[in-house]
Amino acid sequence: MKNLQQIKHNEQSKYDEIIEYLKQDDGYWLKNDKWDFTEEFFIGKKVYKSRYIDFSHIHNDSLKTEFKFFILYLVKNKLLKKETILNYSYRINPLGNFLDRYFYQINSFNEVVIQEFLDKWKLYLLNYVCTNETLKTPSGSSSYISSINQLIMFVKDLYDDREETEKDIWYSKNIKGAKIPASGVHGVNGHINFISIPIYYRDIVKRYLKTIITKKSWNHCHQIISHLNYFFIIFYSNGYKDGFIESLSRQDIENYLYWLGNDYKDKNPTYRCKFVSYLRTFLEYIQMAQYDKYPKKEVSFLIFQDDIPKRELNKDEVKKAKFVPEPILKQLDNNIMDLDRPQYIPIYILLRETGWRGTDILNLRYHNCLELTWNSKEEKYNYYLCGEITKTGIAQLKIPIRDKVAEMVQKAIDKAKDLSTEENNAKKYLFNTYKGKLKGKPLNKTSLLLTIQRLIEQKDIRDVKGELYHFRLHSLRHTRAKEYVEQGMGISIIQQILGHQSLQMTVHYATVSENVLYEKWKDTEDLELFKVDTKTNELQKIDLTSDAGQNLIRYEYVKKNLDAVKVPFGVCFKASKLPCKQQMNHCLTCASFCTTIENIPEYEEEIEKVKSQIEISNRCGRELWAEKNKQYLDILEKTLEKVREHKLVHKNGKSREDAI
Repeated sequence: MKNLQQIKHNEQSKYDEIIEYLKQDDGYWLKNDKWDFTEEFFIGKKVYKSRYIDFSHIHNDSLKTEFKFFILYLVKNKLLKKETILNYSYRINPLGNFLDRYFYQINSFNEVVIQEFLDKWKLYLLNYVCTNETLKTPSGSSSYISSINQLIMFVKDLYDDREETEKDIWYSKNIKGAKIPASGVHGVNGHINFISIPIYYRDIVKRYLKTIITKKSWNHCHQIISHLNYFFIIFYSNGYKDGFIESLSRQDIENYLYWLGNDYKDKNPTYRCKFVSYLRTFLEYIQMAQYDKYPKKEVSFLIFQDDIPKRELNKDEVKKAKFVPEPILKQLDNNIMDLDRPQYIPIYILLRETGWRGTDILNLRYHNCLELTWNSKEEKYNYYLCGEITKTGIAQLKIPIRDKVAEMVQKAIDKAKDLSTEENNAKKYLFNTYKGKLKGKPLNKTSLLLTIQRLIEQKDIRDVKGELYHFRLHSLRHTRAKEYVEQGMGISIIQQILGHQSLQMTVHYATVSENVLYEKWKDTEDLELFKVDTKTNELQKIDLTSDAGQNLIRYEYVKKNLDAVKVPFGVCFKASKLPCKQQMNHCLTCASFCTTIENIPEYEEEIEKVKSQIEISNRCGRELWAEKNKQYLDILEKTLEKVREHKLVHKNGKSREDAI
């Protein structure tokens, strides 16, 4: 090919890889400069009214090849939206003219200096392309600039052979151990970009992200960079220079809070709090780790707890928990077999059966999602559903399911085995897409939601206001949690089934319906807290000096002032007025916790489970999960030893009433 011999020798192998990639589909992408959107192996239909993307306006063959690879790679990996493809299509003609005028001598986008290239590109747009007054504004030409910027960064990353965490752009697929959901990653083109971070501080930010990139979700890490980027932009735009972090003062932070308040005055506290909390966590870490450019003043004297906008209270979150109303739920359950896309029926059933998140059900793998476990009490094998809960870091969660549901899962397994090949389902998804642009990925969660919404319209399922019910997929999880509670299941068991990190999160969902609430309220009549004379309708006074009266006083006192909850291995005696300090820790280390020799079988069973989790985590390469489970195992074993020695362990050592 023309200009091929001019590419630098150390880039030749990468360029050869590009050529090989473009030889897919019988060389269609390499031979043709005009790609037809309607081809089945491309988009499969017109993109709005456009049928082609035409690369012929770029006359330098090597640059054209890199541009082709950029577009094809993003399309094949489902990282490009239809409207974005059109945006790039519209840029090709002016870009070709621009390259002919100013960069005719280069043979790779990797050769350009980004800022110099973009400055010239912007000037060219304003002079020759964006003739409309609106487009002459910085915001008007920004889409032209950002799209070409993405192209250049992509190519530069392609030719960069350094470790991924040393680069200025990190792609999720290249980060070993990154927490990526089955439904895909967040962030533009699936990457985290450090280029906007000032060069002076870029290395410490990358070093910090490297410590959390396998611990936090990809989306969380993407958010952290976004919020830190705002921090740097706002300080530099207000006259601060390199080295300002090292000399940060309280006055500087007060300035930051003032700027933040003005920029996001229309946003709620939950939105704004991350700009402060993420920053404080970052500064605290680089200070403790003694990075080269850490703040010399103690971070606790720079950013106060009260500086972080108060997020919505837990009680507000409870109110926001969405449950499917019982009449709606019955109609959905009764009509679910009429879904117009039958492949989504077993997914809905598993969501109802388990209460798992949609992404966790879609992440099930056909080779290991169903197990038979011996039940010594019933003397038979019971079916368990097995899956990875990525959000809370559980390598393999196993929960029992009914035989009928297990039969359905087995049929789905058999079907997946018959249809799957290494080419169309390399990751062995139970609910896989076998053809089309999403081939090799699990069935789409959004499509499931739309399919159920169509069923609601078809069956005319309406809410209490008479409007078509607005269905939310996650509401099935909340609803199942409520059902577990109403069936009398212990809160700790619900926590394990749902895969929650803490009991506190489970409690958010642990409510009951109005009907069950009424039934429980009726039961209090048996306590005879007061008596009514049915003839006179007058209250009868109870003798509080009697044993019955004293028991009633004790009952009322405990009920109103204590939050006694059955927790794993014992009972929590925490006063209801006090916050739970163990929200992110295990109750075993809480001063309000009480445990006895009756709980020894629970300890022994849990120790075996944790050992199994450690083994699975090591096998799956989840070192962080293994380490956390080892810490938990150590606490379990030490507590069990104390229980065996002392028979009863209660740090507080007081009665329930005295604990207040």
